[in-house]
Amino acid sequence: GDHYVGGGSTTPPAVAGTPSITVPAGFVHGLPVGLSFFAGAWSEARLLALAYAFEQATQVRRPPRYLETVDKPR
Repeated sequence: GDHYVGGGSTTPPAVAGTPSITVPAGFVHGLPVGLSFFAGAWSEARLLALAYAFEQATQVRRPPRYLETVDKPR
């Protein structure tokens, strides 16, 4: 199999060739956190249905808000 060394955007499911999805799961100290779901090969439809059901049940997603730049050029 492929050798996984970590880092970057290479995740174990990508290396293994299996599907994964990350959904909004809430906030910690005001910062968004996500929950990742993983599934076996060829189960994308089931994985998408699970992610959709989780999002509908939790309703934690908030629209992004505009924040002023900290260091404005003068």
